[in-house]
Amino acid sequence: MKRLPFVILMIVAGTFLAFQTMGSGTKTSSNPPGKYEEILKLVGEMLSQGHYSPQDINDDFSKKIFKKFINDIDPEKNIFLQSDIDQLRQKYETRIDDEIKGSNVEFFLAAGKIFNTRIEEAGVMSNDIIGKTFDFNVDEEVVLDGDQLKYVTASTEIKERWRKKLKYLTLERYSDLLDVREKNKGKEGFVTKTDTELEKDARDKTKKVIDRLFERFRFKFNDDDKFNVFVNAITTTMDPHTEFFPPVDKRYFDEEMSGRFFGIGASLQYDEGNIKVSSILTGSPAWKSGELQPGDFIQKVGQGKEEPVDLTGYVVTDAVKLIRGKKGTEVKLTVKKQDGTLKVVTLVRDQIVQDETFARSAIVKNGNSKVGYIFLPEFYADFENPNGNRSYLDVAKEVAKLKEEKVDGIVIDLRNNGGGSLYDVVQMAGLFIEDGPIVQVKDRENKPSVLKDKDKSVLYSGPLAVMVNEFSASASEIFAAAIQDYGRGVIIGSTSTYGKGTVQRNIGLDQSFTGANSDLGTVKLTLQKFYRINGGSTQLKGVTSDIVLPDDLEYRKLREKDDPDALPWDEINKSPYTNWNSGYDLKTIKQLSTQRVENDPAFKLIRENTDWLAKQNDKTFSLQLDKYRKEQKAIRTTFQQNDALVKLKEDINVTALTNEENKWASDQTKQERFNQWIKNLRKDIYLDQAVKVVNDIISQQNIAKAKAAGEEPKKAF
Repeated sequence: MKRLPFVILMIVAGTFLAFQTMGSGTKTSSNPPGKYEEILKLVGEMLSQGHYSPQDINDDFSKKIFKKFINDIDPEKNIFLQSDIDQLRQKYETRIDDEIKGSNVEFFLAAGKIFNTRIEEAGVMSNDIIGKTFDFNVDEEVVLDGDQLKYVTASTEIKERWRKKLKYLTLERYSDLLDVREKNKGKEGFVTKTDTELEKDARDKTKKVIDRLFERFRFKFNDDDKFNVFVNAITTTMDPHTEFFPPVDKRYFDEEMSGRFFGIGASLQYDEGNIKVSSILTGSPAWKSGELQPGDFIQKVGQGKEEPVDLTGYVVTDAVKLIRGKKGTEVKLTVKKQDGTLKVVTLVRDQIVQDETFARSAIVKNGNSKVGYIFLPEFYADFENPNGNRSYLDVAKEVAKLKEEKVDGIVIDLRNNGGGSLYDVVQMAGLFIEDGPIVQVKDRENKPSVLKDKDKSVLYSGPLAVMVNEFSASASEIFAAAIQDYGRGVIIGSTSTYGKGTVQRNIGLDQSFTGANSDLGTVKLTLQKFYRINGGSTQLKGVTSDIVLPDDLEYRKLREKDDPDALPWDEINKSPYTNWNSGYDLKTIKQLSTQRVENDPAFKLIRENTDWLAKQNDKTFSLQLDKYRKEQKAIRTTFQQNDALVKLKEDINVTALTNEENKWASDQTKQERFNQWIKNLRKDIYLDQAVKVVNDIISQQNIAKAKAAGEEPKKAF
């Protein structure tokens, strides 16, 4: 594996050296600091001295944190009273900055104490409400968006908010049950229930949901969990990507990044308040033991000889964090079998490889052309294992295989790719260009550096298209921007990518800040900002696609620019680079694609539906049955229509690579998922358009070559 470029090592080393002096300031409290005080002070010092664009930690910053924390734990404004907020504001609104600097940590504990009291009250209210029949003939509405609401002054008003929320949840289920009854009317064996019976069934279903909510608050949302929310309110106010990870969360993050973890090899799912085993990985510890089966419910998780943790109130992610651990360690699961018996299953953790998260490829045949397709879900890197998977190396292998298949062009799919390793994206871009700059990086001292591909060789020089969407972020945007700036390929997708143009490093909370992990936790700290080689930042604006294809994500407002704490866009000087001689005219490629899209009724409808759905945001919901059903039918019909529109009526010719049809033959579940992946690609309207764009490039290049040679040009299709 290649070593990190010297410039990156220097950037990181300089940052760590700057942090070496931290932690030596005078504490403002006369008492020895507890865990919360120690963590918060270290976080504050790291933000002030290390963040790319730190805000002053003062009373104004304190007010922002106060508002964000309260909103994070009570987003629907149905827990706290206005008097609670006033009480907390009077004492703590301008003191949080002092807590960050070393004073006793009190605010989140005081807020948490009131929260716990109000949650118990809300639980009693909810039980009372859900025990009574709802009248769905009453013409009333509910607002579920907390940003449109104010805090109420009396507990009776809180109860009214819960009444409307529970009525809405019940109305959803009641309406569904009415549909089921209508659909099955007259069918043999189907028990037809009255409206009254269905309303009772709907309330029972809602009660299960709400009981799980309060269960989680009581059993899982303890002081440590509230503290983690509090610290993240502080860090994400600096910018949305500066985050605090407790040790167990950091380990989980690293595992997801590497594609490898140490666990038992069982997939879990949430089922009616329980954690259920959904599948077992062939060859894993769970599979070898023969004691754990799909359908079993995991009730407790114990670490070796320690007291087991009851999973009441836990969601799947929480349970997974407990079940995973160090290789060779013992985990004990208290399992409720499908016959109702309880059994303690002892397993020894081993390495589990998430093969399906790695790069993979397929072949798309279209007329006379053969186009290679590479799917890359993230820019993964196993930093702990020198022989572990690296995304750029895996992509290089897929490109080599596609070249052996003699493809005429390649499509790289970065849709929903949230980014990852900076080193890997620089190396991956280098597979498709000669040597040159890939991305510029600037630190808080305004010192830009250029990360370059120094290898003159080009692994693949043929027609290239890159697919992106609103959730293509960070490293994906660096790759797309570099390909676009060089004129190396065509970017196809949404109007723009996500817009995350910042660099983070994981830094452990200890007195020297020299490692990525610490027993106190880790901060993923924003240290630098990305800039394209043309000088513009990818921050906030993202990468604008060369060819825009309408999709239904556009209206959801989930990009970086939709976050009020996002850092701004700016630009620096261009880094000198030489354009790629593409052999085609991008303007013509755009025109050909635009004509296809405008003449395609599916894309026309997707655009119209998306515009309509955007207008449904932030609206109130009717609690009157007929009005609700009319509104929901319109929304549901639109979504269903969009789901159908993005699936081609006639399959495109997508196949696995030669000798890879049975890639997962040793694991039936994986093989079924692989087969389904190929099947889904055959229906993908966006892949179809990307392949057609590549065909346009092939045709133009053939024409140019033929003209140069004085020959008749070959057609791509």
